[in-house]
Amino acid sequence: MIKNKKAQVFTLIAIALIGLLLISFEIFYVAQQRFSINTRISTMENFLYSIEENLERQLYISAFRIIFLAESEITNKGQYIGDVDSFFNEAFFNGSVNGEQKDILVGATHSDLILSLNEKSEKVSVVVSLSNISIIIRQTDPWHVNFTLSFYLIMEDKSDLARWEKSQKISALVPVSGFEDPLYIINTNAKISRKINSTIYDGNYVQGTNVSNLFNHLNRGYYTANPSAPSFLKRLEGNLSSDENGIESFVDLFELSSQGILTKDKTSVDYLYFSSDNPASYNILGMPSWFKIDSEHLEFYNASALAS
Repeated sequence: MIKNKKAQVFTLIAIALIGLLLISFEIFYVAQQRFSINTRISTMENFLYSIEENLERQLYISAFRIIFLAESEITNKGQYIGDVDSFFNEAFFNGSVNGEQKDILVGATHSDLILSLNEKSEKVSVVVSLSNISIIIRQTDPWHVNFTLSFYLIMEDKSDLARWEKSQKISALVPVSGFEDPLYIINTNAKISRKINSTIYDGNYVQGTNVSNLFNHLNRGYYTANPSAPSFLKRLEGNLSSDENGIESFVDLFELSSQGILTKDKTSVDYLYFSSDNPASYNILGMPSWFKIDSEHLEFYNASALAS
């Protein structure tokens, strides 16, 4: 009888121990599974961040090449880009201009971007898809073009551990400095190349009767921001209307004359000089005799007291 009771006790203890072992194993398994899921989620989050960084770099390359292509088209065909939005969209989504494929866009189009994304996602065993893709091109300040890619992203783990869905916008800022001004390309038959370069004399052109800064600004072909002037994107279209992100330079009539280009007796402010407008303009003491500024710009360049 005593032996039977002892046996029962040992059996119960054994069952309890086995139960504890099973519970411990289950807890360990759940903990390991949760750790694996958390690790996977962390990996996917890092990959998502790397996607965003990579897309921004690719967008910059795409936008830069498309702007370069736009200027090449203007130079080769002798006419402005009809519509910047249409030009950028065709170039980015189709790799072409007016249906003609362009080698410079190889590796910089929408399909190239998707291919690169798929190659990278395959390495980390996730599936990424983009839908409702669109691009917007805007002049966000006088010296940069903003290239924004909007899309809806779905990212899934191949083993169904995690899934992301989100609307996304990726932007790249491309500086306009260093690009050629389309106004000079068209109006000088590409004889004069004027690259956009921001002035170092902003707001400090004339001090009393000293016009040395204004002369250097003219002589070095600098540009200044002015909301009365057209923006860089408008210049690509040949649109000379004012823009809050407008920029302007002075036309060097001596430079034009040296290239055999007939000059005009009017304000040297570029978008006015190359237009049919001819506002009253004035010579400036201390500046070359051919240099004139219209009345609106006298105050802007601090030269009102020097008008003759």
